[in-house]
Amino acid sequence: MLEVGMKAPDFSLNDKDGNPVNLSDFLGRKVVVYFYPKDNTPGCTRQACAFAGAYEGFQSRDVVVIGISKDSVASHLKFAQKHDLPFILLSDPELQAIQAYGVWQEKKLYGKVSMGVVRSTFIIDEQGQIEKVMPKVKPDTNAAEILSYLAGE
Repeated sequence: MLEVGMKAPDFSLNDKDGNPVNLSDFLGRKVVVYFYPKDNTPGCTRQACAFAGAYEGFQSRDVVVIGISKDSVASHLKFAQKHDLPFILLSDPELQAIQAYGVWQEKKLYGKVSMGVVRSTFIIDEQGQIEKVMPKVKPDTNAAEILSYLAGE
């Protein structure tokens, strides 16, 4: 996994409308990039809805919020519409950003081992450097923890 102070790997992925989005498009602004396993699963839905609920707090600080999973553009569109998600969702079916950020890892569930996305969040500063790494975050508190961090608490 990446560490604080490293240059954040740039990526170019399609958003829920099929438009390409590059991390480098947001140089000069702070960016929160959160990786999650799958659209419309209980934990991922709670996390996305928590970000949506806290979105005004991010906007007031001019912070860009980007959610990334390996789901398709069509899946992201349905997910965003169903839960009224106001932030950017990017589709990474080829695991371009997921692997570059080191969140594609071995996971154990009920004794079964498989590869998957470990729910993780990165705060990237205005110069494109990783400011904070939050591995294995909890879906319900992730957005609030980031806002507290941004407020210097």
